[in-house]
Amino acid sequence: MTISAQQYRDFVPHQKRVLKVLSAAQIFSGIASGAVISVGALLAVRLSGSESWGGSVTTVMTLGAAVAALPLARLAARSGRRVALCSGIVIALVGVVAMILAGVTSQFWVLLLGGALIGVGSAVNLQARFSATDLAPPDRKARDLSLVVWTTTVGSVAGPNLLGVGEAIGSALGLPQYTGIFVIAGGGMMAAALILFFGLRPDPALLLAQAAARNAGEVQDSADIPARVVTVPRKPSLRESFGVLHNNRAAQVGLVAIVLGHAIMVAIMSMTSVHMDHHGASINLIGLTISLHVVGMYAFSPVVGMVTDRFGATRTMIVGALILLASTAFAGLGSENHALVTVGLILLGLGWSFATIAGAAHVSGSVGPDDRLAVQGASDTLMSLAGAGGGLLAGVSVAAVGYPGLNAGGAVLSVLLIVCVVALGTRERSGEPPPRTR
Repeated sequence: MTISAQQYRDFVPHQKRVLKVLSAAQIFSGIASGAVISVGALLAVRLSGSESWGGSVTTVMTLGAAVAALPLARLAARSGRRVALCSGIVIALVGVVAMILAGVTSQFWVLLLGGALIGVGSAVNLQARFSATDLAPPDRKARDLSLVVWTTTVGSVAGPNLLGVGEAIGSALGLPQYTGIFVIAGGGMMAAALILFFGLRPDPALLLAQAAARNAGEVQDSADIPARVVTVPRKPSLRESFGVLHNNRAAQVGLVAIVLGHAIMVAIMSMTSVHMDHHGASINLIGLTISLHVVGMYAFSPVVGMVTDRFGATRTMIVGALILLASTAFAGLGSENHALVTVGLILLGLGWSFATIAGAAHVSGSVGPDDRLAVQGASDTLMSLAGAGGGLLAGVSVAAVGYPGLNAGGAVLSVLLIVCVVALGTRERSGEPPPRTR
């Protein structure tokens, strides 16, 4: 089912509100993500007693996001974005509490449980960027998506830089090292849930469904059916979700960039704090490096969105892969120099931004309202699984071949990303033209 240009114009006031609400929520929820990125690996090494487990928290966090992605998409299809996003945030809040308990009890398995539950919050962040495209016209999807991604910068950058404050809070409360930051993270999660619950009304997914239903002649007016049962976007099953992707060449192009770009970023990022700690970096320097990495991930998102809309998603994805390749050169070859590692981490975040924003916009723009939630759920699942695999292999790789070897593997995947996007893009153009992402 299609949405007319006039309907998109009617959506403008609602879309402005949706973007403000999503952006505000992302700021607060991003604090928890930044906290996990900063101290998750350090806590894992301390509680497990082995460097090989350094990437375990990132791994279970991304696995949690992978497991939650499709159920959240189904919940959004049934009850709207507001219910799905709020539910995920509440589950993540439980994960924040578990991280504190892990430090108090010195139980490694509790740490992993907490990371997995916080991963549900990561799935919420992924769904939020797609929520920004529900009511956006085709020529603004990438820009609106990137705006919500950009606002994540504030919380995610603040998280690592609040390590000192978190340690002070932890000391005042008698908490173990590295756990005080999660007190701040919990407050951020609570604020995000409240903003989404009260601000995301009317729900963008339900507004889109109502418009599509009217176009199909199923109803004459949105008031003819209760909002909670307006489910024109079908509740996507796992089989249906991947079936849509299998038959959509355009969506596959974007998916490759999302999956490989995320795997590279998570693998290298997850072990950088451990690498720097073992080479004498202070906790403040580690926090600053991770913060700058997050700046690279999110701060330039609006620019990336405009570039994607202006020059096309395929070209933007290739640029992202080239930046990722450059990042592995800086971090890998300069592994003994903290400044070069920091430059590499900034580029790692920027390359991820180009690859995943362009990829997500391409995926969202290549399917209609009927299939959008199904494809987005599958995309988020695969993205998170790729991140989990990257985090899992990162610790083992560093233990076996060192931090430079890990970056060499990232370089290989960056080249593979370029080859896949070019090859799939060529096959896409040789067939029937897909829906435009602009």
